[in-house]
Amino acid sequence: MRPIARAKVIHAEGEYEASTKLAEAATVLQKQPAAIQLRYLQTLTEVGAEKNNTIVFPLPVDIIRAWLHAQENH
Repeated sequence: MRPIARAKVIHAEGEYEASTKLAEAATVLQKQPAAIQLRYLQTLTEVGAEKNNTIVFPLPVDIIRAWLHAQENH
């Protein structure tokens, strides 16, 4: 097999494995909703330890919807 073809096969295998792991993680998070909050906190801890200037904090869509709804009613 040519090196480029082999590289494409390896890349495809990696993508398949990554997608399988993401599906497994989604199943766990669906069964344990609090786990995603813990993951957010873990991510913030890791980012904070890197001494970056910017922290991106994920905000649940439900909170944004509630805020927009409240703005419409005022």
